[in-house]
Amino acid sequence: MVRFAVRAVVVAAVTASVTAVFVGTGEPAFAGEPVPLAVYDLPTVISNLTNTVTTLLAAVATLFLTLGGFRRVTAGGDPAEVEKSNQALRSAAIGYALAVLAPVLLTLLKSIVGS
Repeated sequence: MVRFAVRAVVVAAVTASVTAVFVGTGEPAFAGEPVPLAVYDLPTVISNLTNTVTTLLAAVATLFLTLGGFRRVTAGGDPAEVEKSNQALRSAAIGYALAVLAPVLLTLLKSIVGS
């Protein structure tokens, strides 16, 4: 049940973030006209993507750090629970590492596409 809740939260956050990154909020020119969606230029999209990816990775890593710490505290010496907490803590460390590397990787992408 916890996995389902975590996945639902991550999917909702990614969906909202991707929508915010790629589509702007359009203003109607005149009453009665449809609202056009303003598409950002590539450097703005990459900048928004950098912020979004970094934020999501840090948030998910913090979630795994919290779950790993909670499992460690409540393990009571059970080797299976200790191993699950170790896996969660390793996942948190990987998530934080990726959050630190995300701006570097997206800057590299930006230089490759030439903007």
